[in-house]
Amino acid sequence: MPIVTTGPSGGAPNRLEINEFVKHEKFFSLYIQALHLLQTKGTQDDPDSFFQIAGIHGLPFSDWDGVKGSMPGDPSWESGGYCTHGSVLFPTWHRPYVALCEQMIQKYAKEVAATYAVDQPAWMRAAEELRQPYWDWAANAIPPDEVIVLPEVAIIAPEGRRIYVRNPLYSYSFNPTESSFPNEFRNCKATMRWPTSSEVSATHNVALLKAILAANQADITINTYNMLTRTHTWQAFSNHTVGDDDSTSNSLEAIHDSVHFFVGGVNGHMSSVLVAGFDPIFFLHHCNVDRLLSLWSALNPTVWVSPGDSDHGTWTIPLHSQINDSTPLTPFRNSSNTFWASSGIQDTGKLGYSYPEFNGLDLNNRPAVFRAIGEVVNKLYGNVVLPDLPSPTLVTPTLASAPSSSAHEEHASLRYQFHDWTACIEAKKYEAETSFGVFLFFGDPPEDPMQWNLCDNFVGSYAAFVNSKADQCANCVSQANPVIQGFVHLNHAITRLSGLRSLEPEAVEPYLTEKLNWR
Repeated sequence: MPIVTTGPSGGAPNRLEINEFVKHEKFFSLYIQALHLLQTKGTQDDPDSFFQIAGIHGLPFSDWDGVKGSMPGDPSWESGGYCTHGSVLFPTWHRPYVALCEQMIQKYAKEVAATYAVDQPAWMRAAEELRQPYWDWAANAIPPDEVIVLPEVAIIAPEGRRIYVRNPLYSYSFNPTESSFPNEFRNCKATMRWPTSSEVSATHNVALLKAILAANQADITINTYNMLTRTHTWQAFSNHTVGDDDSTSNSLEAIHDSVHFFVGGVNGHMSSVLVAGFDPIFFLHHCNVDRLLSLWSALNPTVWVSPGDSDHGTWTIPLHSQINDSTPLTPFRNSSNTFWASSGIQDTGKLGYSYPEFNGLDLNNRPAVFRAIGEVVNKLYGNVVLPDLPSPTLVTPTLASAPSSSAHEEHASLRYQFHDWTACIEAKKYEAETSFGVFLFFGDPPEDPMQWNLCDNFVGSYAAFVNSKADQCANCVSQANPVIQGFVHLNHAITRLSGLRSLEPEAVEPYLTEKLNWR
């Protein structure tokens, strides 16, 4: 029987932020055991194995669960995977992808819960309510130790004792290693984040990972806030190609790209499109990407997937065809012989989950939802946007496209007008033939690239999440080195580093002309 992506059973309870999730003993204990089973049960050839589910995103380039590729492009090329990067389908394609992993984890969680000898009904209820946690990197750029520091974690075992077990969130172990991987990953026995060397014996450089994430916290928060409040068309919001609405805000995909780069680092799995899906943090990351899709949709309730061109192509989407909200989101089935489409997944309840921000809201009351979500967005992410400079002009800004003017005016909480200085970065996506970053500084940067994120005069960065095997990826070949776009917002760095007492052009322009550098 083919695998149908239903999402988890048991209604639509909340997905929880990972910092809250790890405090919930039953959820965390079940999740760790279930993820371990998903990673280790059966073989890497089983379509419901972690290896095969992770491989949907990139390597190995092969059919998943019998969903045949259309072999786009030159038949002499080895076609790539199913992922829809650089496409209007980027946000929605990943929605059933996360739900598929989530339903597999719940399946094993229920099996584990049934083995508990003490308080079994409570464990069974917890398994029914268990959902994939999300990592809100815009609020907490450094995940809890249970995700990035601890090779072993404490859980409550079925017999009721607290025990330590291998942490499946820390890494995924390949058994066997995968010969189709690029050279830098081919001999890795497990997934790596900022590996300490290129040797098989390398380990995670946790200290560097934490430092990189901390150095980019303000940038991630500002980018997320501006994306939620300033992008109002699907093209500008959805993907990292050049937008269509003159916005100076990063797209959801562009922000997502940078987080991949911050986590994986040089030769880390999360930095490569081909192998990112194998790092267990991938699904925490993409769960938050999905959450931001829900928040943005609440602020732009009349906007959903707009038509686009599939210049990109995928394993199953032919080159140079039109894609839209009816395009099948392959390989994710909603029945034995049909696939989910973007038009059917705007309501997350259809896939069995919700997010805490929507608690108690009547989703049919768009103005009320707009007001409530706008307040949440301002509270979570708006605190780093206003510059700490004297005498900004009092105004009522446009937070998002409001369902009605009264709803808009009622919840807009930012009331200051100021000059917003932004660097626009455009680059040919495959010019470096691997993932890369563009780093901005005020003054000269250090010679050591490993210090660029960490130096005192670091301003911000933009990262491109790139397939390092572009000649073998249908999506990548067909894009023919497209131009991608991202933005680095400068106000925070100007107020922190420049000593200027004004953001007026007569003060800032000479400073930027003299000081702004990039690598």
